[in-house]
Formats: sequence, C-alpha cells, structure tokens
Amino acid sequence: MLLVYITCVSGNLSIICLVRVEPSLHTPMYFFISTLAATEMMCVSCIIPNLLANLIAAKDRISFIGCFTQLFAISSLGTAECYLLAVMAFDRNLAISSPLQYSSIMTQTLCIQLAVLPVIVGIVTPVISFIFTAKLEFCGPNKVNHFFCDFAPLQSLACSDTFIAKVISNCGALVAVALPFITTVGFYIHIIVIISKLNSIESKQKAFSTCSSHLTVAGLFYITASTVYVVPKGSDYDRFLSLIYTVITPLLNPFIYTLRNKDVKRALIKSRRLKLFRGSF
Repeated sequence: MLLVYITCVSGNLSIICLVRVEPSLHTPMYFFISTLAATEMMCVSCIIPNLLANLIAAKDRISFIGCFTQLFAISSLGTAECYLLAVMAFDRNLAISSPLQYSSIMTQTLCIQLAVLPVIVGIVTPVISFIFTAKLEFCGPNKVNHFFCDFAPLQSLACSDTFIAKVISNCGALVAVALPFITTVGFYIHIIVIISKLNSIESKQKAFSTCSSHLTVAGLFYITASTVYVVPKGSDYDRFLSLIYTVITPLLNPFIYTLRNKDVKRALIKSRRLKLFRGSF
C-alpha cells in the first residue's frame, strides 16, 4: 500500500508539473487533467496514510471527530471528481462539435470557473447526509467495517433509527454520482453521433483518440463508485470496489493519460531530451 501511495502521488504530481512547464500542454483539456490529478492526490491522501497506520503500526483507532472529518473530506472530493469528469466530457464535446469556436469559448476564465464548480458542488452535496449521519446515536459496537469512514459502515453502527439517514444518503449519492454520470454519458453519446457523421476514417480516429483516455478513466471510476454508493450494502465486495475507485483508479490514471496520449508522450520525450542536452554541458 505504501508503494501504491508513493506511485500514485508521484504519478499525478508528475502530470501536474508537466502540464505547468510544457507550453504545448497549456490547453483546457490538460488543465482539467491536472485538476483531476490534484483531486485524486488529495483523495488518496485522506485514505492511505490512515490505512498504513492501521496495517503497519496496528493503530486501529480513530476518533469520532477524525472519522467524520475523513468522511466529509472523502465524500466531498469524490463528488468533486464525479462532476469534474462531467466537465471534462463537456470540454471534449465542445472541442469536437464546435472546433472553430472552441478557443474563443473555452477561455482561461471559463476554465477556472468550470474547475471551481465541481469543488463547490462537492462541498455542498454531502452536507445534509453528513449532518443526519453525525446526529445518529452511537452507543453500541464501534468497529467500522471498512478501511475508511464511509456513510454505510457508520450508519450500520448507530443505535438509533437510521432509515431517514440512509434515504438521505442514497439521495445524496444519486446527486453525487448518478447525475454527473448521466451528464457524462449524454455528452459522449453526442460525441459518438458527431464522430459517426465524419467521412474520413482518419478524422474519426483522431477525434476518438482525444476522448479515449478520459472515457477509460470515467468508465472505471463510475462503474465501481455507482455500485458502492448508489446502493450501499457495506459488504466485503463493496470494500473491494471501494479500494478500486479510491486507490487503484488514481494509481492507473497517470499511466492511462501518458501511455495513451500522444501529446503527453511528446512532452515527456521533449523534457528528457532537454535534460540530456543540458547535462551534456
């Protein structure tokens, strides 16, 4: 887990640094990719250090305040990531449907606004579910059946009636996961329709190549997240799925964006050549 954490943080940090230092990557798409990388670094940093403390130091306790702080941070960052993926789908849809107007529409101001919007939604959306869960009475067993504090495992520990809290959490999950998922799917259906109308096979391949990496990341994230949160069960199987979207997906994303992206590979080759050139002197 320590190796996974180091690889995940260093991989996403490398993408952020590469996007900032390489002028050819100063585009809206790579701005959103670097924002996604930063969100994922924060998300895994909320989970893995505490998990490592449990595994290595046998520190298997967490305070009530610490647990609910982790709950709010993870749910906020997870919601923000869902909406950020929808924003990235909107960006690709606009680039393919209106290529001539794309540069004039996607200004730096609009990019910043679209990047801040998921953060705001991520903070606001879990608030009601968080309040109703925190107000439950916890007087019985206090062993969280998960590797981080989440709504379903915490609600299962409550002594009081959890029906309203579970209903509100499920509704919150629909807003956090289902709504951006439907939006993302809608944008990609529109993209597929536009690509299918192109006459040239080369044009179709070029248009689809700009979306393939994001489509892979979004698909992996939404399949696991929707399974866990839209119908939370708290089983061991759910913990395995949670591990995929909270740890494994952020680990794979840097490799998906670099290995399947020609622009990033060119930027990496260019930076290596520049280092070798400077080192020769």
